[in-house]
Amino acid sequence: MTNKISSAIIIGAGIFGVSTATQLIRRGVKVTIINDGSPANGASGRSLSWLNSARMRSEEYHRLRMAGIDRYRTLSAKLPDVDWLRFEGGLTWDADNAGNEIDAAYRHEISLAYDALHVQGSEIAKITPGIDGRAITPQGAIFNPGEGWVDLPILIDYLLKEFSALGGVLVTDQGAASPQVEGGRAIGAVTASGKRFEADAVLIATGPAVPRMASDIGVTIGDGTPIALLIQTKPLDHPLRAVLNTPRVAIRPAPNGTFSLDADWAAEEVEVRADGSFAVKAETLQGLLEEASKVMEGNPVLEVASYGAGPKPIPGDGEPVLGELQGVPGCFVAFSHSGATLGLFVGELMAYEMATGARHPMLATFRPERFASTA
Repeated sequence: MTNKISSAIIIGAGIFGVSTATQLIRRGVKVTIINDGSPANGASGRSLSWLNSARMRSEEYHRLRMAGIDRYRTLSAKLPDVDWLRFEGGLTWDADNAGNEIDAAYRHEISLAYDALHVQGSEIAKITPGIDGRAITPQGAIFNPGEGWVDLPILIDYLLKEFSALGGVLVTDQGAASPQVEGGRAIGAVTASGKRFEADAVLIATGPAVPRMASDIGVTIGDGTPIALLIQTKPLDHPLRAVLNTPRVAIRPAPNGTFSLDADWAAEEVEVRADGSFAVKAETLQGLLEEASKVMEGNPVLEVASYGAGPKPIPGDGEPVLGELQGVPGCFVAFSHSGATLGLFVGELMAYEMATGARHPMLATFRPERFASTA
């Protein structure tokens, strides 16, 4: 297929940016990634990275996520022995109150042929290890055998090795970049240090900064971005293998016997300082560790190895925002909450659209122009 472009600038070295860059360079496009620091220094480094299409969402979004999971299965088959990509299921349950939606969610998943089991706490040990069944509420839990997890910083590093081997350029010492627009069209990018990079197309893949950067060039994108907090524990010899999404904590296994933890209540306790930095209270960290211990078999003592706080990209209507900005030809955006699940496939779709000039039908409902009528 003949490329419609010969060069591209990718702003952002998170999973969307690096995945798209790798796909473009495979097509023979000359690609430069510009990032304001080391790769995965933003939302991709703070992601729970649960690979799933659980619960309820639009049919189009479900199909997009299932395609995303499919690409990870292909990669997993290629790399069966790595410790940073696993498909060992996901388990979720709700609080014991009127808002419990487990039964409705289970029936919805079954209607979509999404692999799901409705289980009680007393049954869970027969299905997946490492969970304190007493923590599961009386309405039961949903186990999804086909779900998994990925460590995004390691995946990004893996993709960048191929990107560099194929001649791609990664720029991390010029500060933040912004798209450069002339005559109403994107012609490249300029960095905070003043360096200019010219290209036929530009992708803004800066996670939570996408709406602001789009606004700077006259395009409105709805923004629902909250603050996120992710804890990485110290190594622990524990049998938990599934990703857990529970009322008070989400847990996923991680490489080297560690676990990643997050929770909405904990993120809400993060203080945003006047200078834009984040302060996390020791009691918040300890509380999250204790909530995780309560749902893990044996209620182990967990310790913090590291943690990160910062904005978590979520579009205003919850649905991904993907594709070319209609008001700024040559400028594309990739902005979504489900960055991990969609990471590989979105890179494939963005590269297809940027390189060929065609609009992929799977992105029909996710295009940025849907926000124009509400601007």
